[in-house]
Amino acid sequence: MEDVGNSELGVGNAELEAPSDEFGIQDNSPYIERITKSSKGSISVKNSVVSIVSVRNSIQEAVREALELVEWKQLLERGKPTALKVNLGWELFIPGSITSPWVVEGVIQIIREWVGPISIVESDQVLERIEVAYKKSGMPELCRRYGVTWVNMSYSPTRVVPVENGVIFPKLELPAILLDSQVITIPVMKTHAKTQITGAIKNQWGCISKLRHNYHLVINDALADINATVAPKLAVMDATVALEGDGPKSGFPRITNRILASADIVALDTIQARFMGLDPSTIDHLASCAARGIGTNVIEQIELRGDAQMPSALQHFIPARHNMVSKIEELLRRSRWKWLFFDTPVFTLMLLGAKLWYLIWFYIAGGKKRWNPILEDPFYGPLWKNVWERKSI
Repeated sequence: MEDVGNSELGVGNAELEAPSDEFGIQDNSPYIERITKSSKGSISVKNSVVSIVSVRNSIQEAVREALELVEWKQLLERGKPTALKVNLGWELFIPGSITSPWVVEGVIQIIREWVGPISIVESDQVLERIEVAYKKSGMPELCRRYGVTWVNMSYSPTRVVPVENGVIFPKLELPAILLDSQVITIPVMKTHAKTQITGAIKNQWGCISKLRHNYHLVINDALADINATVAPKLAVMDATVALEGDGPKSGFPRITNRILASADIVALDTIQARFMGLDPSTIDHLASCAARGIGTNVIEQIELRGDAQMPSALQHFIPARHNMVSKIEELLRRSRWKWLFFDTPVFTLMLLGAKLWYLIWFYIAGGKKRWNPILEDPFYGPLWKNVWERKSI
């Protein structure tokens, strides 16, 4: 495997000249000392490092390289319980809409001798039963193989904690496992109709109650409150197969063949946006989180390590638009009749309608066919075929 990175890792600066042009990230950027504050304490960070690595021989090798480039052992406490927050937010998932099990496996393989007990965690949504996605995704096999615990946080003990400088939430009721563990967030690279992108920041949306949809109109500040409190120690982004178009569900899978990692979730999502061909300065939740000191969305303050070929592979993702379910929700939430649709039994009928829409879209309108390009890929096809066959049972 070819070594790529900055001179600090034994690679000459010449290899980083190409990335600095298209991404606006200079390989000779000064180290920036900043303090990230959260309810879990203050963390001194000597600039924000983001690694991005191409998958060459295996996904697990790419995960290992991405983590080594951000010096992961300096970020995680030895022997401490560790929660892996994955994205399993759709029962009828397609590739690119959920975190893939092989990326999670790569993280487990690397950290398991260093950290304490490992758990894979996720929460239900009002529309989705996460247990279904968990079982069909192949995650149970990982848990059995590595002795990892699965926790559906919707049914786990919680504690109420204050939110430092909370804008939307003065306090949050959070699963105790998140408060008692160091959190590694493992999102998948996707577009999103409400936030443009969903990545390392948005992945913590699933850390609060399944009634979190009530905060969609204030999601940018809500995400800042949540992440200031949960404070992930590390993020590993699954960009092997991403999702473009009408994400986070009804989009198009897109092979991007990358793993990204960082201790700074804002910096990671900023690079994600640039990689997807989007302007990070137009993404409001990045600005909200940066303003709270959670991380940086300033390109000049981000040190990029890893794949020297990234600029030549700069993607231009199809942006997300609201699908029918999202359009109707947005319209009703802004209406004077909001209480009728969300605070009465009418809401149950709305959920049924949304479920039917996704079923019709998936099984009749062609959503199911979006598996085909991935199943036909010589590298990712065999991996996802096992998941497809499990889903079809």
